[in-house]
Amino acid sequence: MSVVFTRPGVLFLLGALAVPASTSLAAQPQDAPNQSIVVNAPVMIAGPEIKGVITARNGDRMKVRAADGTSTIIAINDATRIKAGGGLFGGNRGTLGADSLLNGLPVTVKTLQSATGQADGGLVASQITFRTNDLKTAMMIRNGTDQRFEEQTAATEALRGRMGDIDKYNVKSTTNVYFDTGKAVLSPKAKDDLCATAATAEGTNNALMLVVGYTDSVGSDEYNQVLSEKRAGSVINYLQQACHWKPYRMLTPTGMAKADPLASNDTAEGKAQNRRVSVNILVSKGLDGL
Repeated sequence: MSVVFTRPGVLFLLGALAVPASTSLAAQPQDAPNQSIVVNAPVMIAGPEIKGVITARNGDRMKVRAADGTSTIIAINDATRIKAGGGLFGGNRGTLGADSLLNGLPVTVKTLQSATGQADGGLVASQITFRTNDLKTAMMIRNGTDQRFEEQTAATEALRGRMGDIDKYNVKSTTNVYFDTGKAVLSPKAKDDLCATAATAEGTNNALMLVVGYTDSVGSDEYNQVLSEKRAGSVINYLQQACHWKPYRMLTPTGMAKADPLASNDTAEGKAQNRRVSVNILVSKGLDGL
């Protein structure tokens, strides 16, 4: 759909978006004859709905990682509505976006995309929603404004400081969750096992988690490396979002592809055992028993 409006000497024909900044009214001579300017702005249509966790912010763009480990770059503009719970926080992105769209925040994003698929090849957020409690948690992690969180943070920082010179841990337990061939989607049993593991870790003093993803031997090394990382990402997302395991008690995840198989890759049963993510509950040997 196009919109036409005029001023002396100029006829404007606009698409769904505003005129680019490079189109200057001042550049038109006052005595120029009537002329038309046609701006070929792309028509925007509804894009996919993206659910996941914000993992990075850079200016007016954010990266959202879904439960299956895939990441999507989404642009934010002045028309983006940002909502928490049932209410709208603030009236514009300038006061809301930078303060509320924090790393680690689970979000649901409604998007727009070019009808022709040629608008920079990207998605634009039309609405971003999240839970108020999730925002509060993300803000506490970033700012440490809650007293209880400040105490936890101080303890965690002291723990990390003491671990800086310790490179060996006691593995208190290991839970393996398994995946279908070529997939990074958690089964119902895997979800139950992960929350049970988080509950066990919560009752273990000074516990951290290390998540390691693996594959069977099917496929190239490059493919299996990416797949093992996606599986580890799926597990971490579920532990943090559904099982409420705190991000600051999670060690950097690792994708190990087909390395360290549990069983032989020569049989279907062995391959099934190797398509796994191992969730390890660790305590530094220097802190174990404290």
